[in-house]
Amino acid sequence: MTTTRPTTAPRPHRRPSRGGRAVAVLAVALLVALVLRSFVVQTFSIPSDSMSPALEPGQRVLVWRVGAQDVRRGDVVVFDGTGTFAPSPAEPEGLAALGAAVGGLLGFHPGESDYVKRVVGLPGERVTCCDEQGRLLVDGEPLEEPYLHPGDSASDVEFDIEVPEGRVWVMGDHRSRSVDSRSHLAAPGGGTIALEDVVGRVVAVSWPPSQIGTVARGVGA
Repeated sequence: MTTTRPTTAPRPHRRPSRGGRAVAVLAVALLVALVLRSFVVQTFSIPSDSMSPALEPGQRVLVWRVGAQDVRRGDVVVFDGTGTFAPSPAEPEGLAALGAAVGGLLGFHPGESDYVKRVVGLPGERVTCCDEQGRLLVDGEPLEEPYLHPGDSASDVEFDIEVPEGRVWVMGDHRSRSVDSRSHLAAPGGGTIALEDVVGRVVAVSWPPSQIGTVARGVGA
């Protein structure tokens, strides 16, 4: 006598839950963000007119990540001024620390102070203000600066500094409205910033649409 096993109805295919789909979408978004951050681009908003006329308040710019060896004189760069241009914030704790870690992976740094300026002096160079024609001198040679804001002088603050190794001297194009290396001569590094704090080089304006365009490197780059 043979017996037959009762057949079991096939289990219905379970569709992913909304929660599962959200996790998957978040994972993909994180992966894309990490790839973009690793290879290339971040965006920043211009908060002031210190870089006018090259960059104006309210514009959003694309910043190409560069290594220390790729920074040249004339580059417009975004850098983290924490500890030099701005005081160091307290270390986050608990959930704030977790949020900061996740934000760091995505390229956002809560509480971080980012600045945009132009590189004028490179490591080991001597930058001086000014010669008889009112021009900056780099290693004794006058620096032509066609990017300066109309009506501005090269600097209304006299200085003479040798840029330490691994650091750069930065200034805004709108010299009369820029808080830059000149304003931090008494700070650690004499107003210079570490190359490792450079986030990247500004390569283009991405917003508003009417002002989209590339940002050229300056004379001497």
